[in-house]
Amino acid sequence: MVGGDRSPVDGIDVCVIGAGPAGGLIADRLADDHEVVVLDAGPRFEPGDRLKRQERAIRPAYDRPDVWDVGGQRDAHSASGEWFYPLNHARVKGIGGSTLHWQGMVMRLHEDDFNSGSTRGIGPDWPIEYDDLRPYYATAERELGVAGASDNPYAPPREEPHPMPAFEPSYSDSLFAEACEELGIDMHSVPNARNSEPYGDRSACVGYGTCQPVCPSGAKYDATVHVKRAESKGATVIDRAPVQSLAHDADRVTAAIYATPDGEKRRQAADAFVVACGGVETPRLLLLSDSEHYPDGLANSSGLVGKFFMDHLFAGMGGVLDEPTRQNHVGFLTSGCHQFYDEADEEIAPFKLEFFNYDGPSPVGMALSGDDWGDALLERLREEYGNHIGMGALVEQLPQAESRVELDPEQTDDHGNPVPDVRWTVDDRALRTIERANEIQRTILEELDAEITWQVGPEDTGPAYHHMGTTRMGEDPTESVVNANLRTHDLENCWIASSSVFPTAGAMNPTLTIAALALRAADDVGASLQ
Repeated sequence: MVGGDRSPVDGIDVCVIGAGPAGGLIADRLADDHEVVVLDAGPRFEPGDRLKRQERAIRPAYDRPDVWDVGGQRDAHSASGEWFYPLNHARVKGIGGSTLHWQGMVMRLHEDDFNSGSTRGIGPDWPIEYDDLRPYYATAERELGVAGASDNPYAPPREEPHPMPAFEPSYSDSLFAEACEELGIDMHSVPNARNSEPYGDRSACVGYGTCQPVCPSGAKYDATVHVKRAESKGATVIDRAPVQSLAHDADRVTAAIYATPDGEKRRQAADAFVVACGGVETPRLLLLSDSEHYPDGLANSSGLVGKFFMDHLFAGMGGVLDEPTRQNHVGFLTSGCHQFYDEADEEIAPFKLEFFNYDGPSPVGMALSGDDWGDALLERLREEYGNHIGMGALVEQLPQAESRVELDPEQTDDHGNPVPDVRWTVDDRALRTIERANEIQRTILEELDAEITWQVGPEDTGPAYHHMGTTRMGEDPTESVVNANLRTHDLENCWIASSSVFPTAGAMNPTLTIAALALRAADDVGASLQ
């Protein structure tokens, strides 16, 4: 809906709340045969506007939230947990959601990630196996457009090649490869949801290097691809329509109550509802929708809505070499290592290693942040740019009930609703694993004769901004919020499509699994409407 009319639509089969990757895919899939409306809290970001946002992104005065206008009372939140959680650094409210600023890495979870309790002796099992999701993974890779290679000996089995060839290893990858070969560590390519060649109606990547937080060319996938496709099939998309609550009776959602920019409240009815608001706003919406039927929040007979908030933890290390490394020529990862992933057990979590292509300052950032000019600036650039090298790692966090999203009883947003309070805790297993990742990173950098200048270890780790776990899936309605098809146990016409349904986190970037689960949920929603 491009104009100012944000009236509810009559005769709707499916109302999707949230226009990120899950909501976009579900809307597109169901719009073939059903009347669909999509409600999103944020605005549309026009493609022509991205160059302006790219300019913001490269200026030192701006942080990532500023690039996408995140902040203010609309996005207010609390973080009262043991560990501070910088929520606004991790989200974009608007058509496309988090895929507007994500890095674009799309790995499948490993087989043991679905059976952590059975195979690793810790955490719950998922109610589905890898093989249940395998065909949906393949479809998701085609839908997003994934460039990759089948060169990872530790990856789960796949049924077909990636839709596009992998990006070539970077120059710094070649330096890491020499060191890793000496150490017996396997490197392999990283699958990316960006075009290594023209795909669909999107061009190939041209290497701006600002992938996170802005891709100005459209080569990197974002959910507007599927939102627009859904609209072309007849779906209605209403932006700047934050849903305030879900009206319901004992076993069905009857309407989404949303606000308009002029302050009016509207009521969108539908036969089926899909909540696709991410790992924080999804439990918040359910908790805001309490009633006499659900005094503790909608779909919360288990008492688990908001609990088991998880994120991936970061471990990193880097420094400088006495030779050029050509960092910041590539804005995304082209190589990684999963060699240690399946060694996970009760004591050590799964983790993956990442070889950076963007460590150290960029010449643009250095020039804009300094007060020197001419020859002095050139000399400083020659001394400080181009010889940095760095590594990262993502580490799984265990689901813990005390790590959760609640409603803040004291602070409200611009509509007078309690803001989300993220109470984030970190388990000892994850902290031990960060130490293990740091040990491997140090070994590799020392093999390169690098002067190590920075480290992110267990004492100062932070999140990867992957919100998971707050409406977990499971077979037992007393131990989970949704079933294996993402339908809520309590409500027959309400599904949740989000990383919030993950029972465990694994250590792989979650978007491809979000997409695969969304496609599976879309099949179930469609079947229910027959």
